[in-house]
Amino acid sequence: MTDQKIANDVVRVGMVGTGFVARLRAEALQTHEKACLVAVAGRAQAETAAFAQQYGATAVDTWQDLIHHPDLDLIVVCHINRDHSTVAAAALEANHHVVVEYPLALNAEQAQPLLTLAHAKQRLLHVEHIELLGGTHLAAKANLGAIGKPFYARYCTLAPRPHALPTWTSCPELFGFPLVGALSRLHRLIDCFGPVARVYCQNHYGSFTPGPEGMTCYRTCLCTAQLTFTSGLIAEVTYGKGEALWQATRQLEVIGSGGSLCLDGDRGTLTDAQGTRALEVGSRRGLFAADTAQVIEHLLTGQALYCTPEASLYSLQVATAAQRSAATGRVVEVAGPMPPYSPPSESLQ
Repeated sequence: MTDQKIANDVVRVGMVGTGFVARLRAEALQTHEKACLVAVAGRAQAETAAFAQQYGATAVDTWQDLIHHPDLDLIVVCHINRDHSTVAAAALEANHHVVVEYPLALNAEQAQPLLTLAHAKQRLLHVEHIELLGGTHLAAKANLGAIGKPFYARYCTLAPRPHALPTWTSCPELFGFPLVGALSRLHRLIDCFGPVARVYCQNHYGSFTPGPEGMTCYRTCLCTAQLTFTSGLIAEVTYGKGEALWQATRQLEVIGSGGSLCLDGDRGTLTDAQGTRALEVGSRRGLFAADTAQVIEHLLTGQALYCTPEASLYSLQVATAAQRSAATGRVVEVAGPMPPYSPPSESLQ
């Protein structure tokens, strides 16, 4: 995709959302000398006003007002997953560059037209995938060559949430299917191992309760999928959160013909014929700031970003296939090849 560099020396940003991620974005923008948070739109007027005051921005009533603000170059979308595609489409139509937290949409069919629109408008459409910048992922990729040919991977993240109040993140209509809303669980493996041939998925929701906007929330979610990659590698992905989960887990294991990797929380080991040794695993801190800095640099200089929207869309296609599998109880083939990595052109118009 080719997108236009902005003409001014400072990127003027509008933000949709005032939650946890929005605050991390705002803090990153506040410390970046080439960016300025100009305006913010949120769901609650009082919260939006307080957020805007804290970060020196103007509060606007709606996201529709925000995208028609006259002094913005970039719209950052970091609110309810359900509305990502709607806001991103409107922002692109208004000729803004767009950054959106994953997922770009709740299914691949909704996401595909946004890439076409961004290309037609010559605007940046960047889907955040900070898991690719984190210490766990970088340690895994750096050491894959040491274990021979990988043939099995297991990635499990479980988050106990006792007595948690229902929020939009536990509402399927707002968050999306678990492996769509938590797309990074698939994207990390696809970045390591390439295209997926087929997927079989099962999903469990437990203890439904009333939630926001009159919708129903679950108190526990557990989703598991088996992926068969075109290379022959088999991967098992488990994602869960809620009150009926009792032990926090964040573990990635990869087994190859010559050894194995285990990344457990912030610790890592490599085991082969010579024994087991510790791996250096970098921090998970500051990743939103790193993502934000790359976006600003890209818009000002054309420097390539670490992740393309095509790569995110492919992972969303796999997640959509997993959702279809869970609904039908059948193995689902993943249609279409994985797009090649093609960073944005260094010679922008």
